[in-house]
Order: sequence, then C-alpha cells, then structure tokens
Amino acid sequence: MKILVISSLFPYPPIQGKAQVRTFSLLKHLNTNYDITLVTQKSDQVLEEDIDALQQQISHCHIFPGVTRQENGKGFLETAKKLGIFVQQGTPPRVLSHYSQAIQEWVDNAIASGEYDILLCEGSANEIYARPEWQGKIPMVIDIHRSVYGIYKQKIETNGNDSGLREQLSLPLLRRYERQYCDKFASVIVANQTEQQILKSLKLDIPITLVPNGLNLEVFPKRPINQSGHRITFVGRMDKPANIDAARFFSLDVFPKIRQRYPEATLDIVGNRPVSEVLELNELSGVNVTGQVPCVLDYLHNTTVSVIPIRNSIGTKMRTLEALATGTPLVASNYGLEGLPVDSPGQPLVAMRANDIDEYVYGVGRLFQDEKLREKLSHNGRTLVENKYTWEQMSRRYEQVLLNTYDKFIS
Repeated sequence: MKILVISSLFPYPPIQGKAQVRTFSLLKHLNTNYDITLVTQKSDQVLEEDIDALQQQISHCHIFPGVTRQENGKGFLETAKKLGIFVQQGTPPRVLSHYSQAIQEWVDNAIASGEYDILLCEGSANEIYARPEWQGKIPMVIDIHRSVYGIYKQKIETNGNDSGLREQLSLPLLRRYERQYCDKFASVIVANQTEQQILKSLKLDIPITLVPNGLNLEVFPKRPINQSGHRITFVGRMDKPANIDAARFFSLDVFPKIRQRYPEATLDIVGNRPVSEVLELNELSGVNVTGQVPCVLDYLHNTTVSVIPIRNSIGTKMRTLEALATGTPLVASNYGLEGLPVDSPGQPLVAMRANDIDEYVYGVGRLFQDEKLREKLSHNGRTLVENKYTWEQMSRRYEQVLLNTYDKFIS
C-alpha cells in the first residue's frame, strides 16, 4: 500500500514537542511495512542534519519552504478583522497563514496521478490540503493532534467570564469548521479521550478512533535505585501557560507547606524556555529553576518524587508517561493523569492523585516517608507503560485504522 502523508510541521527531531514525536514515531513504524511519501515544510529552525536524518528514516520526502506568517497586532480592530475573515472563508486565520500553494499544487498532481492508495493528514491544520471532491478517488484519514474547537472550549470552561472576546466569538465558528473539515475524511484519529468525546458531540458520521501518545522505552530506561530524601522535580517546557501556572501554584502555595514539615526539601523546576514568571521562583528558598538541561533523565532518576501539578490542559501528557516509564514515584493532578488507569478500583496503584494544596502535601509526604510505597509505584508505573503505552503498540492501533479505512473504501 502506498500512503501519501501531509505534515506541514517538520517532524524531526522527535524531541521538539508532542506533535513532532507523535508524527515521527507513527510514520517510522508505517515506513517498515508500507511505501510512505511524506510532504512537509521546513522552518528556519530546521537544520540540514535534521533533513538528512529524516530522509534516512523515510526515503520519499518532499520538503517545501516554510510560509512566512504576517505579524499582526492584537488589538480589538485586528481581532475583528480576523473574525471577519473567519466568518467569510470558514477556515481559521491561523490555518490559512500556514497554507502553501506549492504544497497544494504538488498534492493535487499526486492525487490526480492515481499513484497512492490512501491520503493521511497528520495534524488538523493539514486538512486544508484535502479537497472534498477526492472522497470518491482515495480514502482520506486525519490524525487530529489537537482539536481546535476543543482548545477554545476548554479555555472558556477554565476561564469562565474571564475568557477573551476572541474565544467567546470564535467558539461556534470553530465548532462549525471542525465538523465541516472532518466530514471530508473517511476516518478520524484522536490522541486523547477528551477530544474523542468532543468530536463525537459534533455528530459526525465517520469513525473516531482513539490512538493515545506513546513512549520509546529505550530512551527512558527505568532508574536503577529507589531514591530516598526529600527532593521534588517538576518537568515541562516552561513557556507553556499550563506549565507556568503549575510551577507557580506548586512553588508558591504547596511547597512552603511541604518545607514546614520537611525543612530540607528541594524543588527542581526543569524545562527549557523559562519565562520571567518562572525564573523569579528561583528566589524562593529551596527552589531551583534549571532552564534547559543536558539530560532530563538525570533529574527523573535522582529525584525522590516527581510532580505534575497542572490545573488546566487536555490529553495524555508525555511528561507523565516519562515519569512512569523511568519508575519515578509520581504525584499529579487529574489533568496530569488524564486517560491513564492509575488508581482505578481493582487496578494496581500507579500514581498518587492530588488536586489541591492539602492533597499534594499529603501525597508528597507519604512518598517521602514510605520506601515500600515508592517502590510499588515505581514498579507499577514502568509496567503500565511497558504493557499499554509504547509507540510500537500505538503504531499497530494506528496502522489498523488505515487498513480498515482502505478495506472499506475498496469493498
């Protein structure tokens, strides 16, 4: 089977973010069994060695120059202008700003040639290249990394009356847009349960299959020993709003109460691109904001407890899977543990769940004191990822969606 894949986000190196990791990991698996052609764009940050490395993994790569986005203001008039374009054209300005006419022409010719058996769009923004009139020519599948309607819906539900004008006005437009573009495809793949439910609420007449993110266990080996002491680590990219909020909440509200009980406790906030609101936490006693580090594994392997105190976000977190895979005892929020069977009745306990200050103090304190509990979570966390959340397992589920879609199309 010959598969044409469109990913406007350059999927290498697979360490830049969830989208790169997901796309590269899934395509690497498909490439072992099928003839893959990848159409992608390179930004100014893509290095020649990145291009060479990607082409070694996927030989048929067509790489186009990135599209320069227009920098616009953020005032009321600019917001109104963008909303006006959205209403008229039906496609969000952010999607239009990345559109490449060169890619469209290449894909048009490729579909017209009849050379390919299936078209796969990696990421919702790439739907713009899939024409509705192709539905009878080729089966089309889209892997929605993030639902644009779901992102705005979650922002409004989280912020309530504080939601911006743009979010409030855009929500019904985004619902309409997502429903319309999904209707072009024969199958939809999503990465988390929340967005699967959101898309099902759109009453689509096509299957919506959950294929969560996975992990490469070779990159995240289990730590050799159970660390004692009073060391806490929070890992995440520190320019993301959810991580900024989590770092400040834990440092300012939770950690001081932990220090009252364990005066020697330390907190490492590990992640690149720390913004000023995170960097200023360095001034707190016991808190260390590292910025980018050579190896995150060193922190996961040597900490006593890992925390993921996220208070708003959607989807299974790569950082959660990384902590569990390395056998690092974990205390995390509902958002941090989303989609994972960590404390269900009848299931082995995998992590401590916490959603308020007292629950974090209790969970971290128990793990500081109880060596057997740390060992139990360490074993159960690694086992869970090994059994259910490797990229090999997720890739097989992903592949099955493509096979089912193709078989239904030709039958």
